[in-house]
Amino acid sequence: MTVHNLYLFDRNGVCLHYSEWHRKKQAGIPKEEEYKLMYGMLFSIRSFVSKMSPLDMKDGFLAFQTSRYKLHYYETPTGIKVVMNTDLGVGPIRDVLHHIYSALYVELVVKNPLCPLGQTVQSELFRSRLDSYIRSLPFFSARAG
Repeated sequence: MTVHNLYLFDRNGVCLHYSEWHRKKQAGIPKEEEYKLMYGMLFSIRSFVSKMSPLDMKDGFLAFQTSRYKLHYYETPTGIKVVMNTDLGVGPIRDVLHHIYSALYVELVVKNPLCPLGQTVQSELFRSRLDSYIRSLPFFSARAG
């Protein structure tokens, strides 16, 4: 099992942070274009799920999977979106995504007066703590690839 990559978007679709660990195939387009495509897909899936669900979806869209990877999604009340792509063997990780938001992003970026909100995260402390946290997860494999 492994983690491929992670996106952090604000409510307007700005990619605040992107990291990758075991991504085997690149998109073949500029990163900015990839961010727009990912955010657009998330927006469309959320809309589709909310309209087509036969039940009231209090949690909404949480994840989807293809034959190759699983996309995990967490959205905060403030509109921050945390997206992690993993392999298919990883189960629900809502608590992991919540931890990334609350313990890392809020504590190291939002509460830091030197980090302007709504812009790409420049904090090296945030990046290193995020990387350490991801590498400490039980489903992160250093041998993937």
